[in-house]
Amino acid sequence: MKKLFILLSVACAVSCTSNTIFSKPKDLIAKDSMAILLADLYLATASKPYNNKFDKRNIDYTFLVFEKYGIDSARFKRSNFYYTTKIDEYEKIYKVVEKKLESLNTNFKTIKKIKDSTRRDSIKRARVKRDSIKNISQKTTNNLDSIAKLISADTLDIN
Repeated sequence: MKKLFILLSVACAVSCTSNTIFSKPKDLIAKDSMAILLADLYLATASKPYNNKFDKRNIDYTFLVFEKYGIDSARFKRSNFYYTTKIDEYEKIYKVVEKKLESLNTNFKTIKKIKDSTRRDSIKRARVKRDSIKNISQKTTNNLDSIAKLISADTLDIN
């Protein structure tokens, strides 16, 4: 019994190695395309909790990414699974994805800064216009008051 247990333990240990070699899928997505695709998928996934231009939220945009690149989710899953078995290649792909997302973030911050400064400038211009209108109306009111005083003084002189 003891020999049988040792024999089964050795057999299990030998059969449980992680040296499984996966064959390359026939429709494998190229590394550079995979990096761009992953970056777009991350953006689509990250945009899900935010309102779109129609004020709708929790919309899954991943199907649009697959449609944009002309692939289906099954092909992506096969390619992604293959690349995950090749850690060195997958790490290179992810570094490209990270650079692309950082670049997009930098561009977004620049655009946001410009829009914010434009918004501040327009608010400032609106305040200047409002203040100038107030000044004009106050001057007009003051002029009308002085004219009214002159008219009342003239009417008193006539009597």
